[in-house]
Amino acid sequence: MTLIGMLHHRADPRKVKKAYAYAVVAKAEGVNFFYFTPGKVNIENHTILGKTYENGEWIEKEFPFPDVIYNASYPVSDRAEQIFDYLHDRIPFTSHSIGDKLSVYNRIKQAKKFEQYLIPFHELTDVQHFFDMMKRYAKVIIKPLSGHQGGDIIYIEKAGIEQYKINEGGEISFINEKQLLNLISHKIQEQDYLVQKFISCQLKSGHVYDFRLHVQKNGEGKWVITSIYPRIGRLGSITSNMRSGGYSTYLDVFLKSEFDVSWYDIKRYLEHFAISFSNHFDSLYDGESLDELGIDVGIDTNQKLWLFEVNWRPGPPNIFNLELDVARNTIQYAKYLADKNNKK
Repeated sequence: MTLIGMLHHRADPRKVKKAYAYAVVAKAEGVNFFYFTPGKVNIENHTILGKTYENGEWIEKEFPFPDVIYNASYPVSDRAEQIFDYLHDRIPFTSHSIGDKLSVYNRIKQAKKFEQYLIPFHELTDVQHFFDMMKRYAKVIIKPLSGHQGGDIIYIEKAGIEQYKINEGGEISFINEKQLLNLISHKIQEQDYLVQKFISCQLKSGHVYDFRLHVQKNGEGKWVITSIYPRIGRLGSITSNMRSGGYSTYLDVFLKSEFDVSWYDIKRYLEHFAISFSNHFDSLYDGESLDELGIDVGIDTNQKLWLFEVNWRPGPPNIFNLELDVARNTIQYAKYLADKNNKK
C-alpha cells in the first residue's frame, strides 16, 4: 500500500488545518498517510518519527521513508533545508517552486505561446525605468517582486503637469514630480520591486476584481480545475486582495450579473485558458513537474484576458469548503507519482 508523508515545519498537526483533511482523504483513497517535520527524520536508519490520525487523535509512530512526500511548507532553517534536500534526492516530492514574479514572467515571455496575455512590466532597478513606463502608460502599479496577497502595491497615475495621483492601501494622495522621484528612490532601496502597466478590471459598481483559476494535477497526472472564482476588492482599493476587505462569490452568479448574455462564453474561456495555460506552463520547468497553481487573470472592457500572476500552492477561500477537493487531488496525484516512481 502506498505510503505518503506530509512534510511541514510545524510540530503539531492540529495547528495545520489542512492536515486533518489530508489524513481523512488518504484513508478514503486507500493509502497510508503520516505527518512529520524535518527534525524527526533519521537519515542513518531511513526512518521517520511521524504522526498518524487514529481514533480521533494524532498518534506518534515510527515509519520507513515514504513512497512520496507532500512537501506542504518551506524549510525554515539551514538544518531543515539539508533534510529537505536529502529527502528530495531520494523520494518524489509533489510540489516544486515556480520562482518569483520576474522569473515566471520571463519564462512565459521567452516561450512566446502565451506572451500575448502578459501585462508589460520591468524590474524596478532605477528611476529612469519607472518614468519610462509612466510616460508610456500614464497609469502604473509598483509591487514587490516576491510579495503576496496584494501587499505593498502602489497605484500611480499622471494627474496633470508634474502632478501624480497615488493610491497606497486605499489611501489617496497627490504629489509632485520631485516627491514621486523620492518615493520611487526609497522603494528601490527598500526591496526588489517591479513596475507594471495598470490594467483596469472593474465591475459595474466600480469595484476592482479578478479571477482565481485554481488548478491541480489529478490521479492520472493531468491538470484539472479545482475551482474558478471571482475576487472582488473593497471599493476604492486597487487590488482584489481578500485579506484586506475583499470578498468572493459564486462564478455563475457573478458572470450572469456582469457579462449578461456573454456569461457562458466567458466561463468556457476561463476554463479553457486554465487548462491550456497550465499544460504549457508546466512544460517550461524541465525535470520538475508542477502539481498545483493559482492563476490570477482579469478581463478588460474589451473582454481581453490578461495574466496578472501565477501562484504556487494557492488556498481556496473558506466560503467554498473545498478543503476535501484540494486534498483529494493532492492525495491522488501523490499516489500517481509513487506508482510512476516504483515502475522505474
